[in-house]
Amino acid sequence: MCSNLVKEIIRLKKEKNAVILAHSYQRLEIQKIADFVGDSLELSVMASKTDADVIIFCGVDFMAETAAILNPEKTVLIPVEAKCPMASQLNAEMVDKAKENGLPFVAYVNTYAEVKAEADICCTSANVVRVVKSLNSDEVLLGPDRNLAWFAEWKTKKRVIPVPEGGHCYVHVQFDRSDVIRAKAKGVPIIVHPECNPEVQLLSDYIGSTSQMVEFVRKHGSAVIGTEIGLIERLKAEGYRVDPLKCVICREMKMNTLRDVLRALREERNVVEVPSDVARKAKRAIERMMEISRGGRS
Repeated sequence: MCSNLVKEIIRLKKEKNAVILAHSYQRLEIQKIADFVGDSLELSVMASKTDADVIIFCGVDFMAETAAILNPEKTVLIPVEAKCPMASQLNAEMVDKAKENGLPFVAYVNTYAEVKAEADICCTSANVVRVVKSLNSDEVLLGPDRNLAWFAEWKTKKRVIPVPEGGHCYVHVQFDRSDVIRAKAKGVPIIVHPECNPEVQLLSDYIGSTSQMVEFVRKHGSAVIGTEIGLIERLKAEGYRVDPLKCVICREMKMNTLRDVLRALREERNVVEVPSDVARKAKRAIERMMEISRGGRS
């Protein structure tokens, strides 16, 4: 049955000139049928370059919003309207209040369009250091992830103030220092995401976004990885010797199935739309980020 689903997805994708984009935390079955798999920055870039008429975005809702903002002339569909809990921790009113002190605000790409519209620039976990360094201020606001803000402050020596103070990814904060200490006995590099708590970052051998973790593993061949299990499954499928620091799952990322992708293609359901005034403002912040990222990886 699964093979029939895949065949029908491929047929409809060709018929409708569609492209399937999938985040690395998606189910492996989704990653295998995607035209492109990557992290938030990679998917943002791919969304801006595609010549497809229809974009099927297998991820959570803020990611599909970004694709819609960058491709107003295309139809962007999300198979399941999965909401990111971290993105829900920050809204435009909170950003406006925080900006009353006159500091620039950096919106993590894991935010909704209304937040990006209030930002001076966006960032991802792959380019946050480069983005923060680019701002002509020794103090910046960054939200919603407090641990990414800590990481940016550590690496740039600027003061990076998290907005809100307690914003976090419920997946990555599940790792603790005891997990790292146990993993060190395996004698392989320990790599973690910058959404992990500071004590986990400090004990690890490398800190990076999902794309940077992939690059690390492809170079070194093995690692213990502190991030959502989907990335480990992807790398194992590619033949690399990787283990999870601990098995943690993003429930929202796992909501999409092959049946949902097929339904989205057939019915063109769950169209992602962003109000034009919000999209216009958010696009400026996204494009500013992408322009800085073209200069190289942080």
